[in-house]
Amino acid sequence: MSKWITICGVTDIPTLGSRVVERAQGVPVAVFRNGEDKVFALLDKCPHKGGPLSQGIVFGERVACPLHNWNVELGSGCAISPDEGCTQKFSVKVENGQVLLDAEELNSLALEAKAA
Repeated sequence: MSKWITICGVTDIPTLGSRVVERAQGVPVAVFRNGEDKVFALLDKCPHKGGPLSQGIVFGERVACPLHNWNVELGSGCAISPDEGCTQKFSVKVENGQVLLDAEELNSLALEAKAA
């Protein structure tokens, strides 16, 4: 059973933008909000060269990496063809206007980062 932790309010994330949370023991997670108020969470690292996806432009259900304009699907974390590669995605829940992330996923990310 997952334990969910509150990260921020939906309105704390700019429409067509993102907010970075570093709850995973220093590992940056980008939380995105699109024009339809759907919320997504990805590791803030492009699968190409590690660029900060949180600084990219959100359109539809994708974000364009600010470094080399790779398009990454917000729902899967995977680059759009012909580009290849994926960044880690996180489960997101929205309840009563609050954004929640799965604590277990964040903890496993922090453990991986420590081991690297």
